[in-house]
Amino acid sequence: MFTGIVEGLGLIRERRGSALTVKLPPELRGRLTEGASIALNGVCLTVVALGEGIFSADLSVETVSRTALAGLRSGLRVNLELPVTAQCALDGHIVLGHVDTVGRVKALHREGENWSLIVSYPAEFRRYLAEKGSVAVDGISLTPYALTGTTLRCAVIPATFTGTTLCDRRVGDPVNIEFDILAKYVEGMIRYAD
Repeated sequence: MFTGIVEGLGLIRERRGSALTVKLPPELRGRLTEGASIALNGVCLTVVALGEGIFSADLSVETVSRTALAGLRSGLRVNLELPVTAQCALDGHIVLGHVDTVGRVKALHREGENWSLIVSYPAEFRRYLAEKGSVAVDGISLTPYALTGTTLRCAVIPATFTGTTLCDRRVGDPVNIEFDILAKYVEGMIRYAD
């Protein structure tokens, strides 16, 4: 389980077939172990190998087909977050690292000192969004508002903009979206109620 609070920016060192090697930022070095989970752009991956300041993970066909990780290549920065432990504060919101869909950046512009992000997504996922609820975009915990049937808007403070890959995003870029798990559980309870 994660919180959507990005802990550091990694750098894709190599992508060879299903194998991915990522350079760790200094703040995450020494905190990973083989077999541990790590969220990369909001996708929960398993650390299969560790080296000097790097880790490797394998991407399954399912992961590549359901996320924006297919477009990863050497030199790209990625959002990284380690799993929550019992000693961690639960900032952000509950994020599983199980991406629901790939959206697209529709707009990203300044609003005073902050930024406004508009993301499009497939209409069938609208039921999982609540005005001022929670959504994870590329693993970043954000608060959606100004919802339409196919777009959501999020206000982004400067620390989030510069401390994540949002500052690298351009209109049309794909982003991983994970909707609030609580909405999905409520839907399941209603749908399968006796």
